[in-house]
Amino acid sequence: MYKSPALAGKICLVTGASRGIGKAIAAAAAFQGAMVAINYCHSEQEAAILADSLQKQGLTAALFQADISSTEQVDQMFDEIEARWGKVNLLVNNAGISCKALLTDTSEDDWYQVMDINLKGAYLCTKRAIPSMISARYGRIVNIASVWGISGASCESIYAASKGGLIAFTKSIAKEAGPSGVLVNAVAPGPVQTDMLNCELDDQEIRDLSMQIPLGRLVTPEEIAEVCIFLLSAQADYINGQVITVDGGFLQG
Repeated sequence: MYKSPALAGKICLVTGASRGIGKAIAAAAAFQGAMVAINYCHSEQEAAILADSLQKQGLTAALFQADISSTEQVDQMFDEIEARWGKVNLLVNNAGISCKALLTDTSEDDWYQVMDINLKGAYLCTKRAIPSMISARYGRIVNIASVWGISGASCESIYAASKGGLIAFTKSIAKEAGPSGVLVNAVAPGPVQTDMLNCELDDQEIRDLSMQIPLGRLVTPEEIAEVCIFLLSAQADYINGQVITVDGGFLQG
């Protein structure tokens, strides 16, 4: 059981938090008492609706726009968060994009676009956040990976490579920062019912995909958020360098 609220007094940055998994994580963190920095790049209206909803419930949340593939914009975002609340001590690297295509149909631009957001973005945010975490001897970082980063996926070679890289990055930083009290873990969702998936697959393809999962359905963003809150909380104080798969048994199916 959480000591309620589990994240009271913590400053939590969630990247790509305007919708989908990021939105669910940001909301869950706010309900657990964190001051939540809702990062978005383009989806200002959706991010603003989320922040307004949380604020009306007496929770602490604010918007911070940044393209996380830009060092300058990441630095500015962190400066703004620090000026408002203080140093970030909980970081969720969630922002991500996909590229569903055969390898032969992809371009070099596709490669860089996906890698810039999914991997470089996590690198830049982690690099900026971690010095103050190490100084405080406390910090929690959760990276949102994917089962495709573990198993690979046809027509998802670039996306899978980015998530596989994120998993290796997670394990490496966990080894570096663990001795300083900074815990770094990853969550690897299976197929998630989000706008990203709905844009890639039609209804029949989603039904077919669900049938490959032993539990017979896709995971929800809220279920992913619950695992993230656990990893950010004191309940996970001895968990470091792990990849938590939340896929309904998909990889075992």
